[in-house]
Formats: sequence, structure tokens, C-alpha cells
Amino acid sequence: MSSVVTGEAVVLELRPAGFAARGLSVMIDIVAQGILAVLLILLIGNVFGGVFDTALTTALLLVVVVLLVVVLPVTVETLTRGKSLGRLVMGLRIVRDDGGAVRFRQAFIRAMVAVLEIYLLVGSLAFLVSLFNEKSKRLGDLLAGTYAMRERLVSTPRALVLMPPGLQPWAQVADIGRLPDPLARRMSQFLAQAPRLTVQARRSISRDLAAEAAHHVSPPPPGHAPPEEFLRAVISSRRDRDYTAMLRQRERTEATARRIHRLPFT
Repeated sequence: MSSVVTGEAVVLELRPAGFAARGLSVMIDIVAQGILAVLLILLIGNVFGGVFDTALTTALLLVVVVLLVVVLPVTVETLTRGKSLGRLVMGLRIVRDDGGAVRFRQAFIRAMVAVLEIYLLVGSLAFLVSLFNEKSKRLGDLLAGTYAMRERLVSTPRALVLMPPGLQPWAQVADIGRLPDPLARRMSQFLAQAPRLTVQARRSISRDLAAEAAHHVSPPPPGHAPPEEFLRAVISSRRDRDYTAMLRQRERTEATARRIHRLPFT
């Protein structure tokens, strides 16, 4: 995953597309271009059948090829800000190296270089160049300063941290309001990633976090409570208390708004 820093000093996490996804999107585009080429040739043959000589027919075929291989991809990519039929299906988009949308110049360079590396060399040059690039860039991307990023990412919802039954009575009376926000975030991240950790790492990190959190929690948890259970109890209780406080604040705001609207302003 690559990081891009915007002008407002905001770090954006962009995931470059792999070679397989890019290859499938290119194949879809080529198939679509082939279908359009056949339809255009049939249309021209039916409308002007028997009228053209060999030279004019060759010129028209060259116009059709240029239209489908250069003009159409440049137009579509410019108007859709990096999309094409294949990229729409695969959930990809072409962006600049700084994360911005591509413009006509980048689309034109990519299309012109694609004539050589994709069509004339049957994709062999694009394969070799992208094979040794961490963002799977082809030669056209290197010259235009672009790369393909994934737009559709499958996000798995984070599992809800539940209160351990044995610590519920203690959590109801415990004072956890002094728990620092950075420490609470670290605890939440650990609980979300704990199932993917080794047993030894899981125990070690839970002990360290529990020892650090114990300085901000009063009274201390029961002595028999495992460190990870203690972390779950603290995070669960903190989440429930914050949610309750937000609901109360919302009720007070709505009540104040109702009183204001009932005041005799006139």
C-alpha cells in the first residue's frame, strides 16, 4: 500500500492494483475494442460496399484502428478520470503518482505507448516492465507518471468487543475516565488483531497493555482476571459509557431546541 500526502498534510492510503487485475482489465478493453472494430467494419462495408478501391479501404481501416486504439481510450480515460470498461469491471482507476485524477496529457501518453507495448508487442513489454515495478507500472505509466489503484476494497467489519461476564460487576463501578485516548486506541487495535497473533505475542502484548492501563483505572480489577479479559472489560465499558453520554447530550440539545422554538420572540 502506498501513501500520498495531500496539500493539507493529510496522508491518503492508496492500494496499487496487481498485475493480474490490470491484465484482466486490459483483456476486457481489447475484447470490447475488437467487437467495436468488427461492427464498424461491417457497417462501412454495408453502407459503402463495392465503392472503395484498395487504397481507400486501407485508409479507412487505418482510421478505424487509430480511432479504437488511441482516440477512444484517450477520450474515455480523460472524461472518466482514469476509467475504462475493463477497469470499471475490475474496480480499478488510473491516477497520477500524487494521487490526483489523470488528464488528457497522461491519457494521451499512455495510449500512444500502449500501441507499442500492448498491441504491437502483444503485451510482452508491458509484462516485463510491470514485473519489476512495485506498483505494477507499465512503460506508459512510467512515462506519464501514473499507476493503477484499486477502488473497490472488501472491508471486513470489526468484531464488537463484548464485556466478559465475570468482570461486569467490577466494570459497572470502576473509574476509567482517566484512560488516555492513545492508550485506548492501542488497546482496541490489539483486541481487533489478537486472533491473528501467536499465543506468545498475544500474551506478552496483553500483559503490557493491561499493566499500562491499570495505572488509569480504579479500583484495580480482580486479581484472577486475565490481562486480555481486563482489556476487553475496559474497552467495552468505555464504549458503552461514551455512547450513553452521547445519547444524553443529544437529548439535552433536542430539549433546548424545543424550548427555544417555544419562546415568544415576537
